[in-house]
Amino acid sequence: MADEDESVEGAPTDEPEVPVTQEPEASEAQAVEPEPEAAQEPQAQADEAAATEEPHAAEPEADADGAAAAEAAPAPTATARAEPQPILAPKERRRRARAAKAPATRPAVSAQERQDERDAERAKKAHARRHDRAKARAEKPASTVAAAEPVEHAVGRAKTRQGVVTSDKADKTITVRVDSARRHRRYKKIVRRHTTFHAHDESNEAHEGDLVRIVESRPLSATKRWRLVEVVERAK
Repeated sequence: MADEDESVEGAPTDEPEVPVTQEPEASEAQAVEPEPEAAQEPQAQADEAAATEEPHAAEPEADADGAAAAEAAPAPTATARAEPQPILAPKERRRRARAAKAPATRPAVSAQERQDERDAERAKKAHARRHDRAKARAEKPASTVAAAEPVEHAVGRAKTRQGVVTSDKADKTITVRVDSARRHRRYKKIVRRHTTFHAHDESNEAHEGDLVRIVESRPLSATKRWRLVEVVERAK
């Protein structure tokens, strides 16, 4: 059998030879097969590690370059213009001023201690006010110091008023209007007021328009607490 195969192989054949055609080469994209994901992950991790190590290695060079640049840079001159300060709103300026003046935080204190501090502060202010008043009183000229008004309603002394009779229609009774004008203590304005009194006139002596003087007395009726003393001036 081996001889027959050799003879068959060596014998010439009548079949024409078929030229061998070469297959076209695959494109680069097809020839390079993508690596599996499992193979790409270690490579990516290695690249990240190298990237993180490179800045640390380059830091000494950067520091050296920075020091050299600082030495080479000229020192700032006094004539250099200062940077403009930002313009703050009035509300912000006040807030910063209050924050600068605010006292440092103090430890917690009890309610009794806070009340004691308030009382001490009030006493201090009251003493300062009394001192200021005494000083102003001493500096005030004697001519402008108002004389003390006599005590009108003391024990055994009845009040007296002088006014104009506005009505004498009732029997043994007159209506007297007493005008008063005083300067306001704070605003220094002249304030004019009037008060009406019902006085007892036993003999119907006073008439409308007369200037009379009345004196305080015991209750004589539901509205009468005064009585006529004298007619100072008759109506014209």
